[in-house]
Amino acid sequence: MIADRLAAAFAVTLLAAPALAQGYAGLGSEAGADFRMPGRSALTFPEDHYAHPGFRIEWWYLTANLEGPDGTAYGVQWTLFRSALAPTAAEGWEADQIWLAHAALTTPDRHRHAERLARGGIGQAGVAEPFEAFIDNWAMTSTSADGDPLDALTLTANGADFAYDLSLEATGPLIFHGEDGYSVKSPAGQASRYYSQPFYEATGMLSLPSGEIAVTGSAWLDREWSSQPLAEDQSGWDWFSLNFETGAKLMAFGLRTDAEGTHFTSATWIEPDGTAEPYGDGAVTLTPLERGEVAGRTLPLQWRIELPARDLDVTTAPVNPGAWMGTSFPYWEGPVTVSGSHAGRGYLEMTGYD
Repeated sequence: MIADRLAAAFAVTLLAAPALAQGYAGLGSEAGADFRMPGRSALTFPEDHYAHPGFRIEWWYLTANLEGPDGTAYGVQWTLFRSALAPTAAEGWEADQIWLAHAALTTPDRHRHAERLARGGIGQAGVAEPFEAFIDNWAMTSTSADGDPLDALTLTANGADFAYDLSLEATGPLIFHGEDGYSVKSPAGQASRYYSQPFYEATGMLSLPSGEIAVTGSAWLDREWSSQPLAEDQSGWDWFSLNFETGAKLMAFGLRTDAEGTHFTSATWIEPDGTAEPYGDGAVTLTPLERGEVAGRTLPLQWRIELPARDLDVTTAPVNPGAWMGTSFPYWEGPVTVSGSHAGRGYLEMTGYD
């Protein structure tokens, strides 16, 4: 019953009835004068790895493309969301921060997921020093002896019929999206602060009903916070994180408008050495290809992604088309394969498909 009340509180912040027409989960609704809006000041570390309670919404978002000993592809997701009822950092039951977490494990024939909710300020969830993002026994914990806390992490989560325990080692730098981490989301200027650590090498164990599976692969951590990241007419987004066999990487997203379904786009091309080049609206084209029925919705499951400035023309296909997150705020999230001018693998997230 506590979880039900927390879910209701989270819904008040992001899914209030007037906000349903204002972007996915109400993220296009006005935040109010008390909340901070993103600025263009330089990001600072390790401070910006931790929570920003003056902003309305924030997340620590990790996806991993993994492979078992027999070559089977797996995907893992671990996400911790913070949503503020008010821009304060009070402790105890008076705390105005609500925490929600999602964990998922995708195989070619099954998508498993779980969700947890907690009230901040009572030690059940949060982001603590030395770096640990956690909710109950789900945790993203720094194991870095020196340097940046995100250089080395362990990652754990479990659901009713799955669990995972991964170790992550960064082999490249943090990447800032947009203008030094100021990521514009609409023609009207809505924005977030947004950076990533896309260079993780991952090892660990997956636990499934069939037994434990040793895996290796790569992982990508996104950090983002804002108070109104969408415009009122934007209904959701399509987001890609792609790792190519050349060692280059691409982050690309498109924000869809309610009326036309067209995209406001942004992208970051990342060289193997960590050199990053941002691209603004219109530089990347995201074209839906094959569509399919998932959870009673028609979704674009295959995409064409074109970035002419980098001679990129690729198609993505899902490892498991049924990777639907039937959580409080439902969306599609799963691993994809990449073919065309560049081969590779990555992750796709699609939100706002009612």
